[in-house]
Amino acid sequence: MDESSGTRQAVHAYVERTERRDWEGLGALLAEDVVYEMPQTRERIRGKDAFLRFNMEYPGDWHLELRRVVADGRHAAAWIDARVGAEHQDACVWFETSEQGLISRIVDYWPEPYDPPSGREHLVERW
Repeated sequence: MDESSGTRQAVHAYVERTERRDWEGLGALLAEDVVYEMPQTRERIRGKDAFLRFNMEYPGDWHLELRRVVADGRHAAAWIDARVGAEHQDACVWFETSEQGLISRIVDYWPEPYDPPSGREHLVERW
Protein backbone atom coordinates (compact mmCIF):
# COMPACT_ATOMS: atom_id res chain seq x y z
CA MET A 1 0.00 0.00 0.00
CA ASP A 2 1.38 3.44 -0.87
CA GLU A 3 1.62 6.31 1.62
CA SER A 4 -1.47 8.15 0.35
CA SER A 5 -3.61 4.99 0.63
CA GLY A 6 -2.40 4.40 4.19
CA THR A 7 -3.24 7.97 5.16
CA ARG A 8 -6.67 7.70 3.54
CA GLN A 9 -7.34 4.46 5.45
CA ALA A 10 -6.25 6.08 8.73
CA VAL A 11 -8.74 8.94 8.22
CA HIS A 12 -11.58 6.53 7.40
CA ALA A 13 -10.77 4.50 10.52
CA TYR A 14 -10.51 7.70 12.62
CA VAL A 15 -14.05 8.79 11.71
CA GLU A 16 -15.52 5.28 12.02
CA ARG A 17 -13.94 4.61 15.43
CA THR A 18 -14.83 8.05 16.75
CA GLU A 19 -18.45 7.61 15.65
CA ARG A 20 -18.59 4.18 17.36
CA ARG A 21 -16.95 5.60 20.52
CA ASP A 22 -14.26 2.93 20.12
CA TRP A 23 -11.72 4.79 22.23
CA GLU A 24 -9.20 1.95 22.36
CA GLY A 25 -9.37 1.53 18.59
CA LEU A 26 -9.08 5.28 18.07
CA GLY A 27 -6.08 5.42 20.37
CA ALA A 28 -4.34 2.79 18.24
CA LEU A 29 -4.46 5.21 15.29
CA LEU A 30 -2.86 8.13 17.16
CA ALA A 31 0.75 9.07 17.81
CA GLU A 32 1.51 9.56 21.51
CA ASP A 33 2.31 13.23 20.85
CA VAL A 34 -0.69 13.93 18.59
CA VAL A 35 -1.70 17.60 18.40
CA TYR A 36 -5.36 18.56 17.86
CA GLU A 37 -6.26 22.16 17.03
CA MET A 38 -9.55 24.01 16.60
CA PRO A 39 -8.75 27.41 15.04
CA GLN A 40 -12.27 28.78 15.53
CA THR A 41 -12.02 28.48 19.33
CA ARG A 42 -8.25 28.89 19.43
CA GLU A 43 -7.86 25.65 21.39
CA ARG A 44 -5.08 23.09 21.21
CA ILE A 45 -4.84 19.66 22.81
CA ARG A 46 -1.51 17.91 23.11
CA GLY A 47 -1.08 14.18 23.55
CA LYS A 48 -3.10 11.05 22.91
CA ASP A 49 -4.51 10.69 26.43
CA ALA A 50 -5.83 14.27 26.56
CA PHE A 51 -7.30 13.98 23.05
CA LEU A 52 -9.10 10.74 23.87
CA ARG A 53 -10.44 12.18 27.11
CA PHE A 54 -11.64 15.30 25.26
CA ASN A 55 -13.67 13.08 22.92
CA MET A 56 -14.97 10.81 25.69
CA GLU A 57 -16.18 13.85 27.65
CA TYR A 58 -17.63 15.75 24.68
CA PRO A 59 -21.27 16.50 25.56
CA GLY A 60 -24.37 15.71 23.56
CA ASP A 61 -25.54 13.01 21.22
CA TRP A 62 -23.07 13.81 18.45
CA HIS A 63 -22.47 11.83 15.27
CA LEU A 64 -19.93 11.97 12.45
CA GLU A 65 -20.21 10.86 8.86
CA LEU A 66 -17.34 11.02 6.41
CA ARG A 67 -18.31 12.64 3.11
CA ARG A 68 -14.96 12.76 1.30
CA VAL A 69 -11.23 12.23 1.90
CA VAL A 70 -8.40 13.48 -0.28
CA ALA A 71 -4.94 12.22 0.63
CA ASP A 72 -1.49 13.10 -0.65
CA GLY A 73 1.35 11.24 1.00
CA ARG A 74 1.15 11.78 4.76
CA HIS A 75 -1.44 14.58 4.50
CA ALA A 76 -5.20 14.37 4.08
CA ALA A 77 -8.27 16.59 4.09
CA ALA A 78 -11.68 15.28 5.08
CA TRP A 79 -15.17 16.68 4.68
CA ILE A 80 -17.17 15.51 7.68
CA ASP A 81 -20.89 15.83 8.34
CA ALA A 82 -21.18 16.47 12.11
CA ARG A 83 -24.51 16.33 13.90
CA VAL A 84 -25.62 17.02 17.43
CA GLY A 85 -29.24 16.03 17.74
CA ALA A 86 -30.99 17.60 14.76
CA GLU A 87 -28.31 20.28 14.27
CA HIS A 88 -25.97 19.71 11.30
CA GLN A 89 -22.64 21.31 10.44
CA ASP A 90 -19.99 20.51 7.88
CA ALA A 91 -16.42 20.38 9.10
CA CYS A 92 -13.18 20.32 7.16
CA VAL A 93 -10.47 18.40 9.00
CA TRP A 94 -6.81 18.29 8.04
CA PHE A 95 -4.71 15.29 9.06
CA GLU A 96 -1.00 14.54 9.11
CA THR A 97 0.49 11.14 9.77
CA SER A 98 3.87 10.18 11.16
CA GLU A 99 6.45 8.07 9.36
CA GLN A 100 4.91 5.11 11.20
CA GLY A 101 1.49 5.89 9.70
CA LEU A 102 -0.05 7.14 12.96
CA ILE A 103 -2.14 10.31 13.03
CA SER A 104 0.14 13.00 14.46
CA ARG A 105 -1.76 16.23 13.80
CA ILE A 106 -5.44 17.11 13.36
CA VAL A 107 -6.74 20.59 12.55
CA ASP A 108 -10.52 20.77 12.81
CA TYR A 109 -12.15 23.69 10.96
CA TRP A 110 -15.78 24.64 11.61
CA PRO A 111 -17.86 27.09 9.56
CA GLU A 112 -17.84 29.91 12.12
CA PRO A 113 -15.82 30.98 15.15
CA TYR A 114 -17.43 30.30 18.50
CA ASP A 115 -16.62 30.47 22.18
CA PRO A 116 -15.58 27.10 23.54
CA PRO A 117 -17.94 25.49 26.01
CA SER A 118 -16.84 25.51 29.62
CA GLY A 119 -15.62 22.38 31.32
CA ARG A 120 -12.73 21.39 29.09
CA GLU A 121 -10.13 23.86 30.32
CA HIS A 122 -8.20 21.00 31.95
CA LEU A 123 -7.53 19.49 28.51
CA VAL A 124 -6.82 22.48 26.28
CA GLU A 125 -4.50 25.43 25.90
CA ARG A 126 -5.71 28.64 24.28
CA TRP A 127 -3.81 30.82 21.82
